[in-house]
Amino acid sequence: MNYQLAHNSHEGIKRSHNEDTYGIDIEHHVFLVADGMGGHDHGEIASALARDFIMAGLVDGNNLTDTIHKANDAIIACSLEKESQLPMGTTVAIMQFNQQHCHCAWVGDSRIYRWRAGKLMAISSDHSYVQELVDQKLITSDQARTHPHRNVVTQALGVTDNSELSIAQVTDDWQPGDKFLICSDGLTEEVEDQTIEQILSQDLVPKELCDQLMIKALENGGSDNITVIVLSLD
Repeated sequence: MNYQLAHNSHEGIKRSHNEDTYGIDIEHHVFLVADGMGGHDHGEIASALARDFIMAGLVDGNNLTDTIHKANDAIIACSLEKESQLPMGTTVAIMQFNQQHCHCAWVGDSRIYRWRAGKLMAISSDHSYVQELVDQKLITSDQARTHPHRNVVTQALGVTDNSELSIAQVTDDWQPGDKFLICSDGLTEEVEDQTIEQILSQDLVPKELCDQLMIKALENGGSDNITVIVLSLD
């Protein structure tokens, strides 16, 4: 498979440091975004542990579920060792491509999108309180964007025991001309799906698309760390 790639991460306007991270292994076609939480440097540690364990496990050909469970155990153990007041945690969104399919997995509210023929489709579905309300038809998607508890995740590595951890997985096809976006909620908190679709619909290289997404999130407030990976498949 042939593709063009761009990526960027920014602390945002209102945060003093960046607890997001991302991983890329071009040889094995593995891409990951992790959004850490826990305050101080703990979110950075959690997201870095998730990145390192998961990327290494997938590159070694290990089972994805087992790899995520090992990362979860490592983050929990590190949190206990540091005796932090808040458990360190992280969301994660992962894509791995082969010659026909892309395998997607996520925990939390970092997202994976596919753009095809002018239409944006969310591959992932947030593990969040407001998404549960939307699924139960108690609020609309528009109401979810401004809900006071929109940042409450219901699943995260480091705060959920493996016995209760929900790892969502989807295998999707890919076609030449597809564009894929993996991002933290720092992007989707500030930029609506319709705007993301409009940006990705432009005939631009991934670097330009990535820059436009980042700039739009910052222009709209930049309230959180922002991480973006854009792939364009030839």
